[in-house]
Amino acid sequence: MRSIFLAIAAILLTVTVALAQSPSNGHSIVISDGRVDSLLQLHINHNESFPTFPGYRVQILMASGNDALDVIDQVKAKFEKKYPDINLYLTFGEPNYRLRAGDFRTRLEAENFLQKIQRKYPGAWVTQDNINFPEM
Repeated sequence: MRSIFLAIAAILLTVTVALAQSPSNGHSIVISDGRVDSLLQLHINHNESFPTFPGYRVQILMASGNDALDVIDQVKAKFEKKYPDINLYLTFGEPNYRLRAGDFRTRLEAENFLQKIQRKYPGAWVTQDNINFPEM
């Protein structure tokens, strides 16, 4: 008796759930507030104005003095030859020139790259910097 009751209840529940679903043929109507579109456009404009975001780079060399640019150019040429897919950035912060490599989103990515180059560049270290958006 109890099993018959449970079977009938299960059938009624299944039929009720099946009838509650309305056929939509895969189409949905989204009603959104107009302010969402304006916020999205504001976000796009901000990203176009400031094409960088916080990330990490590996600082390969820091040099100062009269021959600093010559030294950096030599190191840069060797690095680009060995790692052509990694971007290099030369910055100047008085009195030092800094040669930094990569656009790493996480410190872990930067540390992994640092381990690859540590033997060739023993003075290299990971540093926070504003990095470029990755290519899509």
